[in-house]
Order: sequence, then structure tokens, then C-alpha cells
Amino acid sequence: MEWLRELAGWMVGWAQTPAGPLALLALAAAEASFFPLPPDLLLLALDLLEPERGFVFAAICTVGSTLGGIAGYAAGRWGGRPLLTRVVSAPKILFIEQQFHRYDVWAIAIAGFTPIPYKLFTIAGGVFRLRFWRFVLTSALSRGARFFLVSATVFVFGAQAKRLIQDYFEAFTLGFVVLLVGGFFVVKWAARACAPPKLPPAT
Repeated sequence: MEWLRELAGWMVGWAQTPAGPLALLALAAAEASFFPLPPDLLLLALDLLEPERGFVFAAICTVGSTLGGIAGYAAGRWGGRPLLTRVVSAPKILFIEQQFHRYDVWAIAIAGFTPIPYKLFTIAGGVFRLRFWRFVLTSALSRGARFFLVSATVFVFGAQAKRLIQDYFEAFTLGFVVLLVGGFFVVKWAARACAPPKLPPAT
């Protein structure tokens, strides 16, 4: 947990540099395929510094995340199931595959808007060969809805939201980390729940 908090501090530090928006683009892309922390942390820090540019930052974050999702999709498409098995366990793969069979691209939308690990679903989207343009559109809409909601909250509530978040920014950072870890536990628990029962040993 401590290394995640240190990594979060490194992410937020980019907001104090001229390269903040570029870092946001790169980290949003990385998070959708391999980076462990959500880009919301840097997005929120940038919004607090320049709330009038919040929707620009949200758009940058959406573009980066969508591009990262495409990279994850491509890795899954051409790396196939062997790549996915190197990232997650067999029960989790079964669970994710069941979600795609049940919800199709809505599984991407749910993962894109919630703390459920998005990268697992982008790679799996390629493995299970979701229709590419539907995948891209769903990714852009779900991720955009999430990031614009963050920026809109800071913009609408103005100084009040800025003061509240600044006073409790460390708590917000810890909250994102907890949600991230919780998302992995949700997938792990659901994977176990959906796994077929083990057969008793032959006698």
C-alpha cells in the first residue's frame, strides 16, 4: 500500500510542472493498459490549480485513456489468451469472459466508469474480439463521463470544492488507492463465485 501512495504522490507532482497536461495524457493512456493508478488523481490536482481549464483536462484524460484502451485491446487481440493468462488467473478470465457474453460492450462501460480495473477489460476485449469501433466508442463515452464528472464537480462547486479537496487531498488520494485495491478484490471475489465447482477426487 505504501508504494502505491508514493506513486500517487509522484503522479500528483506533475500538476506543478508545465508538462502536467502531457503527463495526464500519458498516464491516462498507461493506466488503461498497464499502469496501476487511475489518472483521476492528476486530473483532480490540475483541476484544483486551474478549474477554468477543467474540461480541457477532462478531454485530454479521455483521449489518453481511450488510446490506452486501444493499446490494451490490440495487445489482447494479437497476444491472445496466453497474454491474458500472464496478467490474471484462470478464474478471473472466466469471470470476465462471462461478463462479455452477458453484457457485450456494456462490460467495458461498467469497468470504464467504476473502480473495477479497466485494463483487465481492455485486454480481454481484444482477446474475446469485441467489435473494435463499438469498443472504442464505449470506452470514450464511459471514460469521458467519469473524467468530466470529476472536472465538473470542481468547476460547479468552485472555491468550496477546491477548499474541501485541498484540505483533505491526502484522504482523497488514499480513497482512490482503496477503491483501486477494492476493485481488484471485487473481480477476485466475483471470479471465485462464478468458477465451476471442483469435482471430488476419483476413488
